[in-house]
Amino acid sequence: DVTIRQLLYHAGGWDREVSFDPMFRSTTAAQAVGVPAPASAETVMRYMLGQPLDFTPGSRYAYSNFGYAVLGRVIEKVTGESYEQYVKRAILTPAGATRMRLGRSLLAERHPEEVQYFDLGSASSVFPGGGTVSFPYGGFYLEAMDSHGGWVASTIDLLRFLTAVDGLSTRPDVLGPAAIQLMVAPSPPPLWQGSAYHYGMGWLIRPAQGNWWRDGSLPGTTALLVRTGGGLAWAVLFNSRSMVPGSNWANFHNETDMAIWQAVGQVTDWPAHDLFTQYK
Repeated sequence: DVTIRQLLYHAGGWDREVSFDPMFRSTTAAQAVGVPAPASAETVMRYMLGQPLDFTPGSRYAYSNFGYAVLGRVIEKVTGESYEQYVKRAILTPAGATRMRLGRSLLAERHPEEVQYFDLGSASSVFPGGGTVSFPYGGFYLEAMDSHGGWVASTIDLLRFLTAVDGLSTRPDVLGPAAIQLMVAPSPPPLWQGSAYHYGMGWLIRPAQGNWWRDGSLPGTTALLVRTGGGLAWAVLFNSRSMVPGSNWANFHNETDMAIWQAVGQVTDWPAHDLFTQYK
């Protein structure tokens, strides 16, 4: 059996480096289940029920988009609401992040004020008859990725969210102290043994410094969200992903991260006023 905590720790038994990432096999999943493409999250789950696990659940960490897609369906089952409705009502609206919403796959369906995404690559559309498309617009089915990578947000709303779950006193938290402590606590052995940092429940944590961070990308976008032990936080968003020859996303992320840390280290006097109400 796979537990909720194992899903949260990315220890559910799926390893995309060993097998594949089913969230990017929309057409295959739909065909296997016998439904029209593109495959919903529920269809991908039905497809994966017929696939073997890559390792014993709980025995090690392996980042899994699919595991968090399953968690979204658990939220829907428990709450009786859609994943988006529940997260907005219980987390984002109390945090003041009222403009966050789930994205759509097609350019024609992007939200008002949402940027356009750019990528060097093209792909076969997951929509029947869609032909070859720019990867961010139909190369994958974003609607099925809601709970592992589907949110559209501004940097300001990301920071509203972060400062509502960071355990600091600067702004009210939407989670209680016990929930926040559980979220960042070390995962059980053997996960991350001997490492200076670990993956909690949704965050990478460096406990000695009190730093949390989360990064990620999709074709057409790159994101970084950081909370420091010193009480600072920042969010970085790009409407592209670095995949040019001789480079890769990890290098781009690391250089961006280091540049911001260096800039932050040069500031000796931070202002105390709150500008959240003035910006979207």
